[in-house]
Amino acid sequence: MQNKEKGNETTILEFILMGLANNSDLQPLLFLFFLMVYLVTMTGNILIILLVVADHHLHTPMYFFLGNLSCLEICYSTVILPKMLVNLFSGQRSISLSGCMVQLYLFGSCVGIETYLLAAMSYDRFLAICRPLHYSSIMNTKFGFQLITGVWTGSLLANCITVSLMARLTFCGPNIINHYFCDLLPIKDLSCSDLSLIELVTTLLTFIFTVTPFLLTLTSYIFIITTILKITSATGRQKAFSTCSSHLMIVCLFYGTLIIVYMLPDAPTLKDLNKVFSIFYTVLTPLINPLIYSLRNQEVQKALKRVGCKVIQYGRM
Repeated sequence: MQNKEKGNETTILEFILMGLANNSDLQPLLFLFFLMVYLVTMTGNILIILLVVADHHLHTPMYFFLGNLSCLEICYSTVILPKMLVNLFSGQRSISLSGCMVQLYLFGSCVGIETYLLAAMSYDRFLAICRPLHYSSIMNTKFGFQLITGVWTGSLLANCITVSLMARLTFCGPNIINHYFCDLLPIKDLSCSDLSLIELVTTLLTFIFTVTPFLLTLTSYIFIITTILKITSATGRQKAFSTCSSHLMIVCLFYGTLIIVYMLPDAPTLKDLNKVFSIFYTVLTPLINPLIYSLRNQEVQKALKRVGCKVIQYGRM
């Protein structure tokens, strides 16, 4: 560990990530498990992106959002898993202060993008089910592109503020992060600086990038469910619900685990439980998303068959 003397204080220049388990016998098994998760996650999400690009039947705002979600899940996994795999394989758990700040920035940006992306997808389903006659005039390609551009740009810029404030903090020791990646709360706990400004800013940004999109998503689904319940035909209700069920499952999984992680009391006995729930939205959600959409979405299944047939025909030529 590198230290920099500054008066009577020692400024930390690197951290130690505790990871998921201290038992060295579990490290090879965890390495193989997360390596498989990473490979499947990358394959599934890349496949979704290729289908959305290659099949013209999927050139709609809904699948444009889905392609962006898959791209985001690739970013999520790449921010977290490669460093975790290196640590598990080598047995070394150190990460530099600058590397930790970069991981914090990229992870925080991904969270902010996903919350508003899920809100945009729920609004798309709201228009399709509750305002079908106005759908094509409102949710067109230009508007969808503007939404996505605003979502990505806003989150990337907002997290610049958070990380720039975090980079100004002084870390005097200890340097052990009780987590498997550089998350905001465990890093703040190690600082010996005044945290009043960073806590004010993070509270404000949490409201903007978590509470607000959650309420927008919840409002959309309240109207969607109310409209579906008014449909007299059982077949019609089932068809309407099937168009948003996959997205609803992802919303519940993402926000459910996110709320549990950040609403749990900051007690030492709950640290391990916090890490377990963090696995769901940082590692397993990117893995599950393409599986949910490929298994439950008929249009994606049809697109997969069409593209598969074209590939087979091309291979026979």
